[in-house]
Amino acid sequence: MSKLKLISHTLCPYVQKAAIVLKENGIEYTRENIDLENPPGWFLEISPQGKVPVLVVDDRHVIFESSVICEYLDEVSTSSLHDDDPVVKAKHRAWVEFSSAILVDVWSYYTAKDEESFNRQSEQIVKKLHKLETEFNENHGDNRYFNGDRYSMVDVAFAPLFRYFDVFEKYTQDNIFNDLDMLAKWRKALKKRHSTQQVVSKNYENELIDFVIKKDSYLGNLMRDSKTGYSLPAAG
Repeated sequence: MSKLKLISHTLCPYVQKAAIVLKENGIEYTRENIDLENPPGWFLEISPQGKVPVLVVDDRHVIFESSVICEYLDEVSTSSLHDDDPVVKAKHRAWVEFSSAILVDVWSYYTAKDEESFNRQSEQIVKKLHKLETEFNENHGDNRYFNGDRYSMVDVAFAPLFRYFDVFEKYTQDNIFNDLDMLAKWRKALKKRHSTQQVVSKNYENELIDFVIKKDSYLGNLMRDSKTGYSLPAAG
């Protein structure tokens, strides 16, 4: 196996996808976190868009874009996170792309500056998740994962997305997963997965909260108010 280094940011969901594939396939690698607000010059030289993740192979080959990295890692692994059926594989890849579309909405959700924009983005996410719920109900039944009991690349794609809401739901009455019973079960199964847990730091929640607060957004203000809304008991 080649020498692999994953260039990452501690919170990036796209990095998490690549790291999950590495964990699931038992591939050895090193990981280097960078500050995307002040990226080192060497990173800007190797990342065409200045984005993470970047996978460096044997200290000389650079692979960028999370979906491409995940596909490469799957191809060089002894096992695959794809179904053997070409049609099923293609459909799964489409749902992976669908997850990326929701991640764009999630970014707009936690950076929305006012309640109206926040609610509008919430509605966009809910619409997409209901389409995913319908897919589960029609084609996946009571599956543990998207592809039955077989963990797949679709699970990889949605685990980091669902993780966001483990934190966000603590600070808002906006229940995005209301009436999404199948997704709730799937989300719970992904949360328990060892690879899901391994790819973020133990301080992930606090880091995410601080990150969103710095955005000076509607959700960030809710988080800030929650953190500062407690007073010390009076001395006496």
